[in-house]
Amino acid sequence: MIVNSPEWKALEQLAEQSRRWHLREQLQNKHRCDAMRVEYDDIVLDYSRQNMNPETLQALLKLADAAELGKKIEAKRTGKAINTTENRAVLHMALRADPEDDYRVDNEAVTPLVIDVRRRIAAITQAVRQDKHLGVTGKPLRNVIAIGIGGSYLGAEFVFEAIRQHPSCADASAGRQLRFLANVDPADFHRATEGLNPAETLVVIISKTFTTTETMLNARAAKAWLSEALGFEAVSKQMLAVSTNIPACEQFGIQREHIFGFWDWVGGRYSVCSAVGLLPLALHFGWQNIEQFLLGARSMDQHFLSAPFAQNLPVLLGLIGVWNSSFLKRPVRALLPYSQALHRFAAHIQQVDMESNGKLVDRDGRALPLEAGEINFGEPGTNGQHSFYQLIHQGRVIPADFIGFCRPQTSVKLSDNRLDLHDELMANFFAQPDALALGKTEQELRAEGVPEALIPHKVFPGNRPSNVLLFPELNPYRCGQLLALYEHRTAVQGFIWNLNSFDQWGVELGKVLAQRVKSVLQTDNLEGSENLPFSTQQLLSKYRRR
Repeated sequence: MIVNSPEWKALEQLAEQSRRWHLREQLQNKHRCDAMRVEYDDIVLDYSRQNMNPETLQALLKLADAAELGKKIEAKRTGKAINTTENRAVLHMALRADPEDDYRVDNEAVTPLVIDVRRRIAAITQAVRQDKHLGVTGKPLRNVIAIGIGGSYLGAEFVFEAIRQHPSCADASAGRQLRFLANVDPADFHRATEGLNPAETLVVIISKTFTTTETMLNARAAKAWLSEALGFEAVSKQMLAVSTNIPACEQFGIQREHIFGFWDWVGGRYSVCSAVGLLPLALHFGWQNIEQFLLGARSMDQHFLSAPFAQNLPVLLGLIGVWNSSFLKRPVRALLPYSQALHRFAAHIQQVDMESNGKLVDRDGRALPLEAGEINFGEPGTNGQHSFYQLIHQGRVIPADFIGFCRPQTSVKLSDNRLDLHDELMANFFAQPDALALGKTEQELRAEGVPEALIPHKVFPGNRPSNVLLFPELNPYRCGQLLALYEHRTAVQGFIWNLNSFDQWGVELGKVLAQRVKSVLQTDNLEGSENLPFSTQQLLSKYRRR
């Protein structure tokens, strides 16, 4: 196991040494700071505020070699079945492929399949947006409800929110609405349909198997909503599906030409670049904007596959994550985008990362000798500063990723303020990593004349680690890069820990138990509840009496 390797042991020793360092002194070393900054395609990663130095990075790169990181990345690229428990390839990179990219599974070229689905999405998008594909009453279809859950929802919603106020996307979506329906809670259905005219609404059902309980319940509710208003014919005209189960879609009433497939080598949480995300996003923003998103993701894929590890953004982020969680024993990570447009970013990366690397055993089924995976949370700045930053500054040590943009999507300038609102936002973006790193000492507080009784309350220990990622702007292309960057970061950590980051058996147990509870609820007298824990029996009894 990797934990028994000399490379792992060397990093454990470096972790002990690092406790003697403070970023207050480390950040004064210009050579160190220069060595801990990397650029790719005008994206800057500054990791000089990590509790590490160039020697640590060299040790992490040796660990990557010991873990055969390069070999594992190549196995992923070439379509090997690296999802070992399901015997599947992991090729979401192929979803962003150019026609000349040769991605294969079992020696079958899959790039043509991807390009064909894209072509079909572009065609239906053009037909709907140019009012050639109309609703059953002849009205243009201006609204889209995308029904999915988990990987069939979070990624698409993140991208939608991230780019919808960029000028090209705002112009393309003027007069249109895209809403997402995921939760089986009836409140979510009412929110998704509230104020929409069924005659002007297209429904996209997203489920690989077309059997996902929550998705199909919401799909049936949407079908009834359309049919009651417009007649059953509306289903064939105003419902599309993203699924591999064509017979089930057709039985539901959806025409074959309105079914868009994807493949078992696409995991749900990695599927936003498939029809899962492309179809609803393209219908709303137009194909040209979504094509830019794909180009951005592909550019990060190519960087990941070709850049030396010491200059490779996803590899560096992954190795830093291993350093913080496995060696410095800091298993929580804050995602802090200084852009309100990224307010669903943390939610999506929570799934990408925590569903991937929250594992008990390694790829060979052996118990892990360490706690793998990180706890991800976050909010956009500056909102988070007035929420949980107190904990980060003076409570627990939580590594953070700060994500900022040189240019805003929109601009607001006050006549009596020299800075526009984006400058005000970014002033906080640049200040907070330094505040976490440098802190404030008793001596500094006394020099400022702070009353002695308040000094203990105003001391900031500092030495809190963070990464700073600075992008030129947040447009569809850069959003694609950001998505792919964090997808690959997750894979790198899983490869180092020797996990299968591409299955999710932990999701299944709750589903099985929910079926048992549903069976009990369908009876008149809670028959069968005696097979459930006593506490659950009591709760069900209370629930039934509502």
